[in-house]
Amino acid sequence: MSKIKVAILGSGNIGTDLLIKVMRLSKTLTVGAFVGIDPESDGLKRAARFGVPITAGGIDGLVAMPEFADIDIVFDATSAAAHARHDRVLRAHGKRIIDLTPAALGPFVIPSVNGAAHLDEPNVNMVTCGGQATIPIVEAVNRVTPVHYGEIVASIASKSAGPGTRANIDEFTETTSRAIEVLGGAARGKAIIVLNPAEPPLIMRDTVYCLVDLADERAIVESINERVAAVQSYVPGYRLKQAVQFQPGSYRFPELGEARDGLKVTVFLEVESAAHYLPAYAGNLDIMTSAALRTGEKIAARLRERVTGPAERVTT
Repeated sequence: MSKIKVAILGSGNIGTDLLIKVMRLSKTLTVGAFVGIDPESDGLKRAARFGVPITAGGIDGLVAMPEFADIDIVFDATSAAAHARHDRVLRAHGKRIIDLTPAALGPFVIPSVNGAAHLDEPNVNMVTCGGQATIPIVEAVNRVTPVHYGEIVASIASKSAGPGTRANIDEFTETTSRAIEVLGGAARGKAIIVLNPAEPPLIMRDTVYCLVDLADERAIVESINERVAAVQSYVPGYRLKQAVQFQPGSYRFPELGEARDGLKVTVFLEVESAAHYLPAYAGNLDIMTSAALRTGEKIAARLRERVTGPAERVTT
């Protein structure tokens, strides 16, 4: 059975890592076009060596390629600002879009939380690296007891933050905070990102804080462990750094405006890159490309189902 053809917009670290992941790991996707704007970028040169059709003409160059007609899914690994135009152009041509920028024009998707949702949407958004790592934990706590306040702190190596990441810092905090509420279920969410300049670079670390009512701590731990295992199924380097921490006390719940007895749940995470293209410390980029690949495969299965029918459904 032939594979679904995809295009990757963006020849930087994220786009190049995704290129290699699709080529090495996917049984349902193949890269039909790789797109950048810098003809000297390492990503474009690698893709050319792999025999993948390339263009340094950006979105306009992609549309002009003869291979464009056969593309079903486009991954956008550029920037939030650029994505707005990319979305308009690609929708006009009937292409499905997986957005790896914080533009959030389409619904949020985190494979371990709502991976089966929105498979028929023209554009889905992969939130942010911090969101992919931490929102499954907020949602896991919320499954046991309502999360009144969820806060995440994503600490990434400064070396792993390229021009696109740095340009999208504001969008990162806004998009992640909103997704903590929309997908995580928190009544109020907040996101903080730290670019750590330490040398040698440190692996991505994430801290999740949840304020909840007094609840069954064992049930919370079990729910978190289930979600960690779910993420590990597509991000092997994702793990708990230490045991889940609980601190009972009197807390001011934001939506209530008053202090009352509750529980602070603290979860420490670490994300190590699979090093397909990125260094091991760049788990922040690896979790994005891994989540996007899983989502692309699910959308491909849905597209295939429309052709073959449910009896020959492709599973991923």
